Amino acid sequence: MEAIATLKTPMVAQTSKNTGFDQLHEQVQRWIYAQGWPGLRPIQDAAVSPILSRKSDVIITAATAGGKTEAAFLPVFSQLVTHPGKSIQVIGLSPLKALINDQHRRLAEIGEGLRIPVNAWHGDIASGKKKRVLENPAGVVLITPESLEALFVLRGTQLAELFKDLQYIVIDEMHSFIGSERGRQMQSLMHRVELVVGKRVMRVGLSATLGDMSLAAEFLRPGHGDGVQLIQSGGKDQDIKLQIRGYVKPAFEDDDDVDEVPKDEMDLQPSADAIAIAGDLFKALRGDKNLIFINSRRQVERYADLLRYMSIERRVPNEFLPHHGSLAKELRQEAEDALKAEDRPSNVICTMTLEMGIDVGSVKSIAQVGPPSSVASTCQRLGRSGRRAGESAIMRVYISEPEVTPSTPITNSLYFDLVQAIAIFTLLLEGWFEPPIIGRLQLSTLIQQLLSLIAQQSGVRPDQAWDFLCRTGPFAAVDQDIFMELLRTLGHHDLIQQSQDGLLLLGIKGEKQVNHYTFYTAFATQDEYHLVSDGRTLGSLPVRSPLVEGMFLIFAGRRWEVMSVDEHRGKVEVIGASSGKAPDFGGSSGFVHDRLRQTMYKIYLSDQIPGFLDETARDLLQTARQQFRDQGLHQTQALEDGRSTLLFPWRGSVITNTLFVQLLDRGLKVQNQGVTLKVNGLDGEGLRSHLLELLNQGPADPVELAAAVKNKRNDKYDRFLSDDLLCRNYAASHLDAQGAWSVLEELLESI
Repeated sequence: MEAIATLKTPMVAQTSKNTGFDQLHEQVQRWIYAQGWPGLRPIQDAAVSPILSRKSDVIITAATAGGKTEAAFLPVFSQLVTHPGKSIQVIGLSPLKALINDQHRRLAEIGEGLRIPVNAWHGDIASGKKKRVLENPAGVVLITPESLEALFVLRGTQLAELFKDLQYIVIDEMHSFIGSERGRQMQSLMHRVELVVGKRVMRVGLSATLGDMSLAAEFLRPGHGDGVQLIQSGGKDQDIKLQIRGYVKPAFEDDDDVDEVPKDEMDLQPSADAIAIAGDLFKALRGDKNLIFINSRRQVERYADLLRYMSIERRVPNEFLPHHGSLAKELRQEAEDALKAEDRPSNVICTMTLEMGIDVGSVKSIAQVGPPSSVASTCQRLGRSGRRAGESAIMRVYISEPEVTPSTPITNSLYFDLVQAIAIFTLLLEGWFEPPIIGRLQLSTLIQQLLSLIAQQSGVRPDQAWDFLCRTGPFAAVDQDIFMELLRTLGHHDLIQQSQDGLLLLGIKGEKQVNHYTFYTAFATQDEYHLVSDGRTLGSLPVRSPLVEGMFLIFAGRRWEVMSVDEHRGKVEVIGASSGKAPDFGGSSGFVHDRLRQTMYKIYLSDQIPGFLDETARDLLQTARQQFRDQGLHQTQALEDGRSTLLFPWRGSVITNTLFVQLLDRGLKVQNQGVTLKVNGLDGEGLRSHLLELLNQGPADPVELAAAVKNKRNDKYDRFLSDDLLCRNYAASHLDAQGAWSVLEELLESI
């Protein structure tokens, strides 16, 4: 590692005159003594008083393994010992079943000595255990939003008794919910719990990384974010070691040769840069415990296969195991257990499945293949390393860029992946993170919550439904006019109907939706094939992924041949093989913030070479900067490329998409390529005239602009929305008309 940088954590935690430890119940104090702790961490000390007082909601932020769980639950347990109840007193919401299992193991140990039950509740928990909780509700229940949704639908009349003594709602990994359908669902469920029990219940949010804390507070308590108390980790600076390693993907000398090679066969042959990256991973990581993050499940499988065969060739045990959401739970557990085993070196190749707080012990370093997706995600992953006293957090990023030849496209020669990785490290060291995304209508989730509310109460009046979900609930951006239009379109689709006395009831199709097992998730789930080998389930693949007999696959880090495909049962039988290719799991690119794109632009303009680049990465950066200047991009934001023009807004996903839609609406043939917009069949002067007209027209009406978008049905229940509601919903999530209009003047000055 060539570079050491210091990342400072904010010192915001405040303590009362009496230490937090002194305020804890003596039985909790005894548990702390029994662990051999020298004392509470500053953030744990600071959290005791506000959580015990329950005067305001609280957000606790700290690095991974920073003691957030104990910061919340030590005072929670003290409160429960002091004030026992006759129902469930704490709801712990978590995004992953694996996280719940991990938290249950840790918290049940504390609760056992205090005689406070701690129960896990999700789809994998046996029905018998759930029945016992319902018969004798008490203590803490750790649950996913989906399982809590199921309680509302299936046991709506029992909830008042089940939660009558509820004191806390604790949200683990809160950042993972913000801005998503699940996040809005969770907000609605928390609000509905309070309606059921008839009182305000204290909310405690736990998170490793959050950008704008005021937005995070508004997420935790919509409409009252200014009353949320923020407790952030303080203390010593942490040394982190960062390095970006560069690789060159050789260009084919004769493009005609490429066409002669079947695409599937090309996929079976690892590229030279991939082999080089795998070789360096093997050399640098083998013999220790490390996490290797890759942005796609397909690439996880490719590198797991490469590293496994490197181990076979060298006749050494394979220490490289895959971990992603499509693998069977048992295989994921094997990888997690390997990391926890103290006497066994292991390297787990994973997607974001191991980004969150599942306890996998201490790892020596983090590797990232391909550019990180965001600053917040990078910080979250980095926090997995350097947990032990005196250790630095270590992260290596492996970036491959193509060799530049006269035939290399302009955008490929600018090395966006490398520059994005540099920009993310730059912002990370500045202590900046992406702010939470708020302000979306999320009408699909509103449909789900409305159907759930009707099922819970066996009918609800329209004014009550709007009051519960919108006026006082998390869908505050939905006014009465939009809500009434939503009711009409749901009635048109027979999801709801209205009784003679005015109650909203479930229609025939609504009953089918609510009674289907997929209803409890706010996000769309896809049909899947289950891969089975010799009676053992390996995992699943989306049905849209083509699978035929005789096909060769890489899955779970191994190579397989497809022997049979049972479409009716969704079952695929495979046997071991000597060849294979990684399947397409689907997925989409993530949200990019404006500041990240603008930081990339500054990097191109700068002459400084960051100290965290290896020699190849430095050379690649110099090449990218030279290409940037040779193309004149230091002076213009538009380039003519053959019969097309490339537009460089240097803005994030939303503004770039807004400009894209505006140009489409003018009848232009445009491609959104992420960093750039490619306008086909138009020269620079022609593009300038269109941009000038857009500027002179003033900010566009976002709802009218959304009508130009054909594929607005992105979320689970969007298919039930009218065209007008689809446009309103899309505009609130994907368009920033004012921001795009502000950028137009800047673009025109540089073209």
